[in-house]
Amino acid sequence: MARKPTPLKAHVTQLEMTAPPKASLPVPVNLQTAIIRASDIPLHYYRYLYRQVGKRWHWYNRLKMSDEELAAAIHDPRVSVTVLYVHGAPAGFFELTKESDEIVELSYFGLFERAIGLGIGKWFLLQALYVAWQDNPQKVTVTTNTLDHPRALQLYQMMGFSPVSTYEALVMPMTDAELLKALDA
Repeated sequence: MARKPTPLKAHVTQLEMTAPPKASLPVPVNLQTAIIRASDIPLHYYRYLYRQVGKRWHWYNRLKMSDEELAAAIHDPRVSVTVLYVHGAPAGFFELTKESDEIVELSYFGLFERAIGLGIGKWFLLQALYVAWQDNPQKVTVTTNTLDHPRALQLYQMMGFSPVSTYEALVMPMTDAELLKALDA
């Protein structure tokens, strides 16, 4: 009989940036890259991206959603999903949510494991921020936690985000049965 997973403790940090990034970074050398917005992204492809980026960082929320719940979340006209391709294959994605005319949330951002270490993370985050600021909001927000990449908080701050609040949270991992069901969807 499978054991129920133990909740994971996470220290959560909410950050915001109130001015567009001043940084400019060249495309990393020796990498063929493309960044493509995936309008009306198929649910199975979104789940694939979400799982490939989030499996190391304990991303479960979107995998637990039914097809109807996930479609409502990612096909909302305020939401955009953009995919990074490196050498013709998916290598990461970011998701933006336009909370209002004044606030854009960087809801999800990350790289596939194979893309970590290629020197592309800062550049890709900068591309996400350019898109987030294109409609001139008053601020862009992001939330990270201690279960994310160990340098995530540092990277967000390096790119111009400032912490505005912190709290403790419990993240409930999926059971093996839940994960299999989600990946079979």
